[in-house]
Amino acid sequence: MSSSMSLAFNISLSPATRRAMAKDPVNWAVAPRACLGEYLDLTSGIAVNSLGHCDRDVVATIKEQVELLTHVSNVFHTEPSCTVENSESKRLPTLEVELAKRLVSSSFADRVFFCNSGTEANEGAIKFSRKFQRKSQPDEQNPPVNFIAFSNCFHGRTMGAVALTSKEHYKLPFDPVMPGVTFCVYGDTQATVKLIRTGKFAAVFVEPVQGEGGILGATKSFLQSLRAACDESGCVLVFDEVQCGLGRTGHLWAHKAYDVYPDIMTIAKPLTAELPIGAILTTDRIAAAIDPGDHGSTFAGNPLVCSTAITVFDKISNPSFLTSVSEKGQYLKQLLAQKLGGNSHVKEIRGLGLLLGVELDVLASLLVSACLQSGLLV
Repeated sequence: MSSSMSLAFNISLSPATRRAMAKDPVNWAVAPRACLGEYLDLTSGIAVNSLGHCDRDVVATIKEQVELLTHVSNVFHTEPSCTVENSESKRLPTLEVELAKRLVSSSFADRVFFCNSGTEANEGAIKFSRKFQRKSQPDEQNPPVNFIAFSNCFHGRTMGAVALTSKEHYKLPFDPVMPGVTFCVYGDTQATVKLIRTGKFAAVFVEPVQGEGGILGATKSFLQSLRAACDESGCVLVFDEVQCGLGRTGHLWAHKAYDVYPDIMTIAKPLTAELPIGAILTTDRIAAAIDPGDHGSTFAGNPLVCSTAITVFDKISNPSFLTSVSEKGQYLKQLLAQKLGGNSHVKEIRGLGLLLGVELDVLASLLVSACLQSGLLV
């Protein structure tokens, strides 16, 4: 069994977080230190706390925005929290637009659709892929509606996203889930390309680096082959970077390490470092198929999450920050190899940047419990 250690960039928990942990007698009864001391947190809130806990700049942004405006219907535009001497002569872009501009300028994308979580982002990508196929083949009575995903993948728990997730225990209690999903072995180029070329698939969903699957990275040739096959067949290539994106690998986007680019990318967890957010990034070619009203979300793109995300993104996208992630990741990987490399139960230490995993041949829960008792969260 593998143990995926998803590493945070900051190491200490706030007193409020420790108090919250102490309230859970099931998970924390074995750890009296939850009330007494600090923990070294290597879980990052399952890929959320990209700047650690209670980053000062993030907290300041949240406090400021909460006192100004937190939510308004997305029927209306709202201006960012700044002084405008003459609002009639100087119309400022909304916080949502400002965040979208940052995401577009730093990626392959031309358009951004905001939502509230990673699973919502993947649900949107499912809909966008199908709508694109329908609109790009108007004379075809039965455009492709099926999907390809991969072994060990995880794309979410809502009905469409869970259908794209390979582990049966997530799906069985809710059968039947969305039909039409074929799973290929992650990294099996020949079988996957053969399927794509049948022309029966609306999209391929793939994580450049699998998170829950055990910190498994794709090869460049595998992703290149997917890109080429999708281009040939008209299939949409979707990169799910909900866990591996936004700096965790030492690259702003995990796929940049491979120099292969998707048609759609889904992101979420680390973008605000604290609050719920998700986003679907697409090219103009995909976005042109989506009409107003095709998709929507009540809370998505609200001023609170967008202002927070701008603060977080400006820190994470800084080249010096990304360099530090790579350097710290290398150092930590070396330390893990020194300390654990000689252990017969350690099969592999792998990952990129600070997204690292240790694969064991015994139950990982034993190591997790031992770490917890020593003040280490993994």
